[in-house]
Amino acid sequence: MPEHMPFSSRRGLLFGAAAVSAGAVLTACTSNEPSDSKDEPAGNNQPAADDKPGKQVTIGFAGPQADHGWLNAINDNAKSRAEKYSDVTLEITEGSNDTAQQIGQIETLINKKVDVLVVLPADGKALTQVGLKAMRAGIPVVNLDRIFNTPQAYRCWIGGDNYGMGLNAGHYIGEKLKGKSGARVIELAGLDNLELTKQRTQGFDDALKNYPNIKKVARQAAEFTVESGQAKMAQLLQAQSKFDALWNHDDDQGVGALRAIEQAGRDDFLMVGGAGALSAFQAIKQDDGVLKATVLYPPTMAASAIDLARALGQSKGIGGLAEFEIPSSLTLYSAVVDKTNVDQYMSTGFK
Repeated sequence: MPEHMPFSSRRGLLFGAAAVSAGAVLTACTSNEPSDSKDEPAGNNQPAADDKPGKQVTIGFAGPQADHGWLNAINDNAKSRAEKYSDVTLEITEGSNDTAQQIGQIETLINKKVDVLVVLPADGKALTQVGLKAMRAGIPVVNLDRIFNTPQAYRCWIGGDNYGMGLNAGHYIGEKLKGKSGARVIELAGLDNLELTKQRTQGFDDALKNYPNIKKVARQAAEFTVESGQAKMAQLLQAQSKFDALWNHDDDQGVGALRAIEQAGRDDFLMVGGAGALSAFQAIKQDDGVLKATVLYPPTMAASAIDLARALGQSKGIGGLAEFEIPSSLTLYSAVVDKTNVDQYMSTGFK
């Protein structure tokens, strides 16, 4: 699971929608023909920010290896979004979790003199210098999600709100258990060595402070994988014979958690997931199990990053805002999806 590191600002300004696929190293050059694929990310059903053709812009995209459903959706969203613009050419690197390799790929894009770079770094700190190199070469950088160490390494940052995920999950559970005396909740977190996991837990704990009738009685860290979700959830179920709600940080590991819950024959609590996987949306809509909601960490941010990069390349601002320039940072909102609004979000779910 990637380290989705948030920025200090939480303005919840979500304006784009979905799109990018990791191709071979710089060989995948996406040209300007709109896609008719029925499998394109659903967020692309939303209109592009400004689809009137303008100056031709070549955008270089460099991300980590798509070894998680969310990261794969990031890639698909960026590619699909770029295909909606006749004036955009997308140069895609092969995703890598090796920082040295990703630095090399970005340096190749710099040498190719792309107009704008969109970078989701495998490690924000380790790739800061190459971000600075691009900016000094006159290539504006859109820093996607995992943030570089200095604002000098990017022109604009766009990403999710991990603290907000925990906060909204906590408030959703709090409202559902508001009238229950002595309510007990548990938490299935992600990797504890990641800052994002700490932020999601902090937001959850802060939300629960608003509900004095609720006590968090257990927390177990998993690894953002199906296997770890199943194993760690089984441990929680064995240790906690009675609780009222579970918050699981990640829908991928939630697949495993739901297996463990089914194997244990438990249905006496409600579960809230995280990120926005299609499988979670489908379970929420079916409404015959414990999973009742999930809190978004929208991969559509990659599509919005393409919108931002195009605007930068064409020296435009963002429609709907008074400023002539794009903002320096955009923090997406962590919406809660449950059976009341799942149909609206279904097409954005990632596999």
